Amino acid sequence: MRGEAPDILMLGTDNPTTWIIYNNLIQHFGLFPILLEQPVSRSVLFRNRVRKLGIFDAASQVLFIRTIRHYLSWRDASRIETICNDGQLERARPVTSAITGIVSVNSDECREILKTLSPKVIIINGTRIIGRKTLQSCPATFINTHHGITPRYRGAHGAYWALFNKDARNCGVTVHVVDEGIDTGNIIAQALISPIGQDSFVTYPYLLTESALPLLRSAISDIREDRLKTVPATGQSEIWYHPGFIQYLLGWLRGVR
Repeated sequence: MRGEAPDILMLGTDNPTTWIIYNNLIQHFGLFPILLEQPVSRSVLFRNRVRKLGIFDAASQVLFIRTIRHYLSWRDASRIETICNDGQLERARPVTSAITGIVSVNSDECREILKTLSPKVIIINGTRIIGRKTLQSCPATFINTHHGITPRYRGAHGAYWALFNKDARNCGVTVHVVDEGIDTGNIIAQALISPIGQDSFVTYPYLLTESALPLLRSAISDIREDRLKTVPATGQSEIWYHPGFIQYLLGWLRGVR
């Protein structure tokens, strides 16, 4: 591992893709701080879904998450293991003092840390939508790995929905600059994935994260050297959410896992 990289910082949540990204980046750039956000409670998430989608769709999503996704996670554990082994993706949380827990990326505590450390680049993974005050708390460039091709597939599980819509040319990942919108920031780079028959809803995130790693490393290097180039996220745009229970089963019947 290289020495410390004080101009890099990560905001994430405690999940495997966060640690895959973090472990890979510290191997290339050296150790840097990561602020780990507490998860939003299930009750708050459900209320938010009800407000946006209505009670029926929100309940259907919860049913999918607690039944089908749970089953897929068990069934496809060996495929996930293969992807991680083949791609040298380290999912384990590292033992390091560089990890600091925070309540929210939009808390005063988080903003004070960002202001104090004043990194040049901040990598986002799996957090709440980041508000204006946090984005303006330091002069860093915030970049996010989005599991979908923007702007066509903003929101959640974009690669899955591309396959559901028979739109394989948009089944991929986007690294983009973070702004106040939902995956609306300027595009840095994109890459497509080609799932095989063994893949499913729970394996796509690993394929997408693996494809994003070289894009992230290149973006970080460009930001540090003041040479980052981006393009606006223009064209057809839509926000997607978790599939519902029946939605997923209908896709399954058409071969979309």
